[in-house]
Amino acid sequence: MKKVLIITYYWPPCGGSGVQRWLKFVKYLRNFGWEPIIYTPENPEMSVIDNSLLKDLPENLTVIKTKIWEPYNFYKAFIGKKKSHKINTALLSESKKPKLTEKISVWIRGNFFIPDARRFWIKPSVKFLKEYLKSNKVDAIVSNGPPHSMHMIALGLKKSLNIPWLADFRDPWTNIDFYHELMLSGWADKRHHKMENKVLKNADAVTVISRSMAEDMKRLHNRKYEVITNGYDEETNIEDVVLDKKFSIAHIGSLVKSRNPEVLWKVLNFLLNDRSQNSFDAERFSKDLEIKLVGKVDFSVKESIKKYKLENYINYIDYLPHDEVIRVQQQSQVLLLLLNNTPNAKMILTGKFFEYLAAKRPVLCIGPTDGDAAEIINETKCGVISDFDDFEHLRDSVINFYKSFCENSLDVNSAGIEKYSRKNLTFELSKILNKIVIGNYY
Repeated sequence: MKKVLIITYYWPPCGGSGVQRWLKFVKYLRNFGWEPIIYTPENPEMSVIDNSLLKDLPENLTVIKTKIWEPYNFYKAFIGKKKSHKINTALLSESKKPKLTEKISVWIRGNFFIPDARRFWIKPSVKFLKEYLKSNKVDAIVSNGPPHSMHMIALGLKKSLNIPWLADFRDPWTNIDFYHELMLSGWADKRHHKMENKVLKNADAVTVISRSMAEDMKRLHNRKYEVITNGYDEETNIEDVVLDKKFSIAHIGSLVKSRNPEVLWKVLNFLLNDRSQNSFDAERFSKDLEIKLVGKVDFSVKESIKKYKLENYINYIDYLPHDEVIRVQQQSQVLLLLLNNTPNAKMILTGKFFEYLAAKRPVLCIGPTDGDAAEIINETKCGVISDFDDFEHLRDSVINFYKSFCENSLDVNSAGIEKYSRKNLTFELSKILNKIVIGNYY
């Protein structure tokens, strides 16, 4: 067994989407000749805790932890929150109008905590790991970001020890959808780009989650990028799942402002109130419709739901353990995939998309019809995609789904999804690790 040190901020019992990718890689790495060693904070800021993820950890896994100092207690005190308050991700707001203190804190975050609030863990981690690796040899190092401070730790080790290094990007750095909301000064923007470029230049291999993301990264630094998408775990399907009796449309995950599907709310309002179509029973539709939103929901989304008078059809579910999320996906009639309406929308391939594929329920996606998600939807025939403002196509898609529901024939015959299984993706990852270790990657 070759050994790989994996530097990651998110690790069980931390829940949420950030932990899934490398938890699943670690679950299967031993199948392909690699023994994982995890380096993670002892006391991270966890927005959610999900103990159900612990069952995916391999037996006798080595997990190294050191304490991290983060500025979140100061942040919470500054904005008037208790220490127990959980920090939302991706600038998600649960209040009508952000306070001045919240705006100031965002500015401080963007301009002083570069690349992120975990920056104070970089130097202590490099020092600790250099000492650890003297007597605990590894064949490769992996850094997993965001947070991109993990890459800076790996960069420090690379410069000192020259161990082969793979930098894995779950999301972009300077082209992430909320980067422009950080109110960066010119100096801070240059600093972010400089650090990003150092990582891209010095890593032996760089993996990203979509083809478009790889093309975009070449604009930042022209090198070889490997695409390893997110995926689904074939071992997590739940048996004896009964489909919802209602026409349920379920969205899983944080619903931030840039994902607010105003066109969908408009379509649903229209269908609930339109009596002009003889072939569509609006009254029956109003009795059958249920919209399940699992995860944090931005205030702006709730305002849109009120605007289109859909409150009575919404089932808000704050957070569920991952096992329960899988059950919700498999029992829902339609799975709603919302891509951020931002300049980088074409490259977005969320982890939940691939779990939607595994659930084998029809996917209704709102996003660019020429993006990476659209390509996979068309390739696998798992559902339909409508552009952000295409009212007519979205309306017709919902009508078609509902008619099939009424005829007890709402199903999907997706094909070719096997290559997105976590086990197959881990095999692809292991091949890259093997190449950088023997030095014939290029």
